[in-house]
Amino acid sequence: MAQIIPIVSEALQATIRRLLPSQNGFGEDLQAQNVIVPIIDLTPTAEGSALDNDLQKAFAFGDITNFLISASTVVIANTPGFYRIFCSVNVRGSASVANSFEFNLSNGLSNKTLWESKVQTGGTDVIASNVLDFVVFLAAGDSISGTSSGASSKVNGSVQQIADVNGVLSNPSGFNPQ
Repeated sequence: MAQIIPIVSEALQATIRRLLPSQNGFGEDLQAQNVIVPIIDLTPTAEGSALDNDLQKAFAFGDITNFLISASTVVIANTPGFYRIFCSVNVRGSASVANSFEFNLSNGLSNKTLWESKVQTGGTDVIASNVLDFVVFLAAGDSISGTSSGASSKVNGSVQQIADVNGVLSNPSGFNPQ
């Protein structure tokens, strides 16, 4: 037999009020039932983005910006939102030359190192190679940059905005959901 039981939880009530502002002040307690009720989530379709998350981050010709960093600092993105960065990093060191590369997040006042590769001086040539694929969030005033210490440290990659600052996903250019 089906039972409906009231749930008294201020934490759950606060979440309902935050997620469903039209229910704020409704006055009813949350209830649970012991009957299995199937739920179909139509949220992605209602938002106009029925793509799977992996497909959402697909590279499209009109969406990517290429970058090359060698013996310099390059700002990769500085507009608020979510960004996917895909790149190859090659850092070479020799007996007399140490090299490094790093990605830094900045809020305009200070930097935080997100990722770094260093090759110290040594007896023989050493090359450190990495392929990176990561997502960063930039708030207003934030930026992400890459810094290469010398010509033997090279990064070649692409950056693509995958969502705006509010988390609204960007479909790949040319894709029109049906």
